[in-house]
Amino acid sequence: MKRRNFIQLSTLAGVSFSLPAMSMLNACAEHQEHSLEFKNLTSELLKDWCDGMIKVQINNPSDIKEHGALGCPACSHIHGRCMDAVYPFLYMADVSGDKKYIEAAVLVMEWAENNVSQENGAWTVVPNPKSWKGITVFGAIALAEALHYHGHVLDKELLGTWTKRLERAGQYIHDTFTISFTNINYGGTAIYGLNLIGNVLKNESFIAKSKTLAEGVKSYFTANETLLFGECKKSSSKLSAKGLHGVDLGYNVEETLNSLVMYALKEKDDDLLQLVTKSLNSHLEFMLPDGAWDNSWGTRQYKWSYWGSRTCDGSQPAFAMMAHINPAFGTAAVKNTELLRQCTADGLIHGGPHYITHGVPPCVHHTFAHAKPLAALLDHWKHLPEINKETPLPRSTADGIKYFKDLDVSLFARGDWRGTISAYDAEYHYKYDFRQATGGSLGMLYHNKVGLLCAASMAVYHMVEKYNQQPAPGKDIALTPRIETFKNDDWYTNLFDLTANITSTDSKGEIALMTDVKLKNKDRAVVMETASDFEIAYKCSVEALQIQVKTDQLIAEPTAFVLPIASPTGEAVTRVNAKEITIKKPEGLVHIKSNVPLGIKEISGSRTFNMVPGVEAVPIEAFFTKDIKEVSMTITVS
Repeated sequence: MKRRNFIQLSTLAGVSFSLPAMSMLNACAEHQEHSLEFKNLTSELLKDWCDGMIKVQINNPSDIKEHGALGCPACSHIHGRCMDAVYPFLYMADVSGDKKYIEAAVLVMEWAENNVSQENGAWTVVPNPKSWKGITVFGAIALAEALHYHGHVLDKELLGTWTKRLERAGQYIHDTFTISFTNINYGGTAIYGLNLIGNVLKNESFIAKSKTLAEGVKSYFTANETLLFGECKKSSSKLSAKGLHGVDLGYNVEETLNSLVMYALKEKDDDLLQLVTKSLNSHLEFMLPDGAWDNSWGTRQYKWSYWGSRTCDGSQPAFAMMAHINPAFGTAAVKNTELLRQCTADGLIHGGPHYITHGVPPCVHHTFAHAKPLAALLDHWKHLPEINKETPLPRSTADGIKYFKDLDVSLFARGDWRGTISAYDAEYHYKYDFRQATGGSLGMLYHNKVGLLCAASMAVYHMVEKYNQQPAPGKDIALTPRIETFKNDDWYTNLFDLTANITSTDSKGEIALMTDVKLKNKDRAVVMETASDFEIAYKCSVEALQIQVKTDQLIAEPTAFVLPIASPTGEAVTRVNAKEITIKKPEGLVHIKSNVPLGIKEISGSRTFNMVPGVEAVPIEAFFTKDIKEVSMTITVS
């Protein structure tokens, strides 16, 4: 097999494929230089990230526990997966001729062998032999791609050593992985991983296992919207009370769908290509006009970082490689890459749009994971279809209501307003409740002129994955708009109500989404001896978004509707009068008006900050009283 020809050798020529799209053959041909604007963006960003990783690489030969690892500005431990950087480092070494990149690759691999390598061929997530080994599949793919495309920059002895190490990792994946042994992203990613490793090593058993896994994954798409499911414990088991599967947008678009697309293109798997095309189209409905992924509702939302998911690879390969099917896929790849660049400082990706303004350091994991897909794109560039931003994203031109039956989530759009209302009740852990947006809550509010206005956080920030999340800076205040009350210091809110349902209308220019909710605590007990049952109505017209909340029960405890407005430090917040607050954004003035006095929750400094999705906000609140049982808040932009 010639280098640089892994996926495209098995093209789609002759595949029977009926989709309303451009010719599938566009993926096969070797094109002249094209998509230069996106190529330059990708190349420059990859170099910036590789140089940023080298800046934090630890050079301390006297201590093998850290020498060669990538130091993390945000975390107190070394990330065992930092050896994934071997692929982007070798890519840069090959195209630039600069030996510093080879040296960086060698050092990070040496650290991995000294600290996280296991006798059975696995690597561990941290330097502890008892820690999670499933991440071996990601390191093995990175090493296989590095060797396949750029192994010629290594001396013969080192190339042989790394090839033998790859074989051991491949054998571990082959012997251990099934499609359902844990979250679907592992078995799903192993489909491409084993196929790649098998072809690099000419190991037919690896290739056969990948085909078996590929057949198995075809049953992991939801019935109505063809969304990939299985992001829950255990991936193929328990449905929610509403009969819904566990779906996480971030893991799907940034990890598993990449694997499925690359495998399906390589092996000309017609059935799988049909599924992933439908799935990519459904997932794309959740991309915001600025290239962000709206994972406000996802089962693993605790790792939502606005541009994607904290430790995944990035959505570029799946969408760029399928842009000949739907040119909007190419738009998604470009817009998301632009957003990643906007969230990059000093060569490292920050985990959300407001990390920098809030002074929160970046976790290096984001960078070494997201550098890999950029290297993959560049290695396949001659065989990619045309990629640009000319075709608008679905949510850029949307109007009306789009309901996702497989999620019990509704997207709405009118004029410049874009929003997400969630009653999704699937959980990542059934024993615990980490609470992404649900309970009829407004998971996302975006305005085409001024950008992000609301974004759901976890109800309570929790380190679900202690090695893959950063501690929260300061007091934890949820960013999800909500009703809340406190009784005996116990917090009751609709964010813990998994039973809410949504109805909707679209009439005379106004969209209305209505839901009945109950105020519950984290144990899902309903608050007693004060109002617990509320109605929420979200009404959207071209001019405004109005939120009306009411109850007919006695309000015996202080109860408020809380509306955190996303706003980075530096934007002017003005109290116009008791019932109106404005926030000055670069592109316009946001007005928040209410029928009752507005306040701002007590916070340290001018903004609260939440790690999910890495956003600063002004937490505005409006209280009910015994006499006022309806609160109305209206948001307009001028």
